[in-house]
Amino acid sequence: MPEAIDAAIDEAGLVVGSVISGNRNFEGRVHGKVKASYLASPPLVVAYAICGTLDLDLATEPLGHDTNGAPVMLHDVWPSDEDIAEARKAITPSMFRDRYKDAMNEPRWDGIPSEPSPLYPWQEDSTYIRLPTFFQGLGPEAPPIAPIESARVLLKLGDSITTDHISPAGAILKSGPAGRWLQEQGVEKGDFNSFGSRRGNHEVMMRGTFANVRIRNELAPGTEGGWSIDHATGEVMSVYEAAQNADGPMVVLAGAQYGTGSSRDWAAKGTYLLGVKAVMATSFERIHRSNLVGMGVLPLTFVDGQTHASLGLDGTEHFSIPITDDVQPLQRLTVSATHAERGEILL
Repeated sequence: MPEAIDAAIDEAGLVVGSVISGNRNFEGRVHGKVKASYLASPPLVVAYAICGTLDLDLATEPLGHDTNGAPVMLHDVWPSDEDIAEARKAITPSMFRDRYKDAMNEPRWDGIPSEPSPLYPWQEDSTYIRLPTFFQGLGPEAPPIAPIESARVLLKLGDSITTDHISPAGAILKSGPAGRWLQEQGVEKGDFNSFGSRRGNHEVMMRGTFANVRIRNELAPGTEGGWSIDHATGEVMSVYEAAQNADGPMVVLAGAQYGTGSSRDWAAKGTYLLGVKAVMATSFERIHRSNLVGMGVLPLTFVDGQTHASLGLDGTEHFSIPITDDVQPLQRLTVSATHAERGEILL
């Protein structure tokens, strides 16, 4: 996007939209400035692109005007059933066979240097693929499950937090923790690529966890994006920096439908790498809940229709969770939240 348009959006506080035919209409996914993303058929995407605005009724207003000034309506250019049938006749199986017969013959791919080894030769200076820290010290037996003591809140979130909010796959901001780390490694802004392309590098991915440009953390009111606070000083900083500054375990408070969207494994991996030991939510999406368990992060749901709001939790509490090796699915646990003024709150 041209810098002038980018700046105008910020200066005027505009709500700008997009129209896409894919299914990735998460906030901030198509572009960081987009707040309203609509799904449509490919022809409608083209139609809205011609119009240049969403603020019109395509059933009654023209797409534009021809060289004589006459209005051109959507129904004038929309393909008929006969047009589509004629186009389908021109598509044959041989077209696909011809296109894909040499798909596995790619000299550029074959020319990538590799080492003949049964194990991957990790390169410590790689900015794309690194040995993740959660593999270090991994033994044949799982370590014993220990109670979570005096955990602080890293994020206090609302409803419908998607895995894209938790681990975005889009652009890497130059000013964010991941962008700064890449620059420290000598990577230029034009070579940042995306979080999705660098998912083999835990250093990038954990710095991008909870860094979606549209996520809102109630611990840092008035902000939008991956912000949190240092509980010791009250300073607003990035989620990654707040997690690094923490002197103990962290938890996340959330609302309903936590973890919806793509079954993105990095949404659980990044949460774990930030030091989050438990996520307490009104409800979870099933696959993300399983991924959290697989990474050793405890998913807890509030009971009897309670929420962090109804319980009056403001995110300044210390949480203690009495979990042991005897924990069972659907087991009820009494969680203790200690507030500086209200004292102990039992959940």
